Amino acid sequence: MKSSSKKIFTLQIWSNLQKFLLISTVALTLSGCAGSILSGAGPSFGKIADEQNQVEGNYEVIDLSAKTISPYMRAREATPNADVTQFVVPEISLIPGDVVTVSISDSAAASPLFAPMATGGTQFQNLRLNSKGQIKLPYAGTINAKGMSPEGLATAIQRQLTDYATDPQVMVQLTGDLSGSVLVAGAVAKPGRFSALQGPLTLLDAINLAGGPILEPHLVKVIVRNGKTSQSLTYEAVLAGENLVLAPRSEVIVERARKRFVAMGAVGKPGLMDLPSNNPSLLEVLGTAGWLKDSTADPAGVFVFRLEQQSTDNTQPAAKVFRLDLSSPAAVFLARQFLVQPEDAVYVTNAAVYEWQKIISPILQVLILGNTVNNASFN
Repeated sequence: MKSSSKKIFTLQIWSNLQKFLLISTVALTLSGCAGSILSGAGPSFGKIADEQNQVEGNYEVIDLSAKTISPYMRAREATPNADVTQFVVPEISLIPGDVVTVSISDSAAASPLFAPMATGGTQFQNLRLNSKGQIKLPYAGTINAKGMSPEGLATAIQRQLTDYATDPQVMVQLTGDLSGSVLVAGAVAKPGRFSALQGPLTLLDAINLAGGPILEPHLVKVIVRNGKTSQSLTYEAVLAGENLVLAPRSEVIVERARKRFVAMGAVGKPGLMDLPSNNPSLLEVLGTAGWLKDSTADPAGVFVFRLEQQSTDNTQPAAKVFRLDLSSPAAVFLARQFLVQPEDAVYVTNAAVYEWQKIISPILQVLILGNTVNNASFN
């Protein structure tokens, strides 16, 4: 009986060995196309570099080296601009909601209506223009101040008082300047409307009054509109010297710039994330993504996928795939020079050994399980 059991066990071992050899042969065959059969985070190294795939996908693979990197290098730091913003004082035009203080005096020694100028005259404080842009004063009546400057309003009031005063003198001071204020909204610490009573506001003035951006400078975009024109600026460009004087009633919108990249594959922290700087290198970006995974990454398979807009609007963006072999020590310096642009995708492929492990591990688990079952049956 024991002899019969030993023969059965020997046959089972031989059967398992045959299965192992057969499956291993199939696995070796499949390992070359593991990227299409096994699960993964993206295309395999071979599929990306395949010339037929490049033709069908209409993309170009560029191997980064000292000879090819020149057009794709980071720009040098620009020299700081020495110019300062030139102020141009805009003309104030009153609008409904503005608040003015009117001082009226009369040169007559004993005017029955208004105090003499020596005593400061008679003041009518904080008069708000109504929804029609009008104010109302004793003797002068209702005056349509909409569109007037403070000086123009003073002249209009003086003209209305000529029948009531010997030599009326009028001064108008703007004390609440809805007409000249600037609105700042969006990604700032203290959004709100800010007065220009102390003088014209520049774009930096307005943003600083609002507490400054809550994002890093390279991630900030600024939109300025004044009812006639609008423009978009990067906050770093404003800091570098593209500051401007804001027109009255301008609106400043501070928002997040779309300066992002996608990290995929065998990296420490895959996902969509902000670029680490305004001029980021591939080395910085890989650092932001947690660098390459030691256990799975193929250092020779570091790719950057990019769509480059052509000079004319009618042409399709050019698709380029940059490859860097980080197994070479010199490649670290190339990674430090290569510029990663917004919306780039950085992808690191799995090592061939890791792909083989994904194939062979399930096979070994099945064989071990079978051997354990056979031993249990024999016992």
